[in-house]
Amino acid sequence: MKTDLKTIPGVGPNIEQHLIQLGYTSVSSLKGENPEEIFQKDCILQGCSLDRCLLYVYRLVVYYAENTIYDPEKLKWWHWKD
Repeated sequence: MKTDLKTIPGVGPNIEQHLIQLGYTSVSSLKGENPEEIFQKDCILQGCSLDRCLLYVYRLVVYYAENTIYDPEKLKWWHWKD
């Protein structure tokens, strides 16, 4: 399946596959989503074996989907750490 998800900084094939499995097939499908809920759903789907770093990536992908002008610092997944 061809998606535009890999246009998001920090999203490679593995994270793209996770998002597709969760039903997100485009950047625009992530608008308005709750990153914590995406992480929880993914944890259930993957058997709760996910690294918390993935939560930070999901925070980034929702930010990316909801904005057209980006703060360069916010395009780094570690910016979204607790």
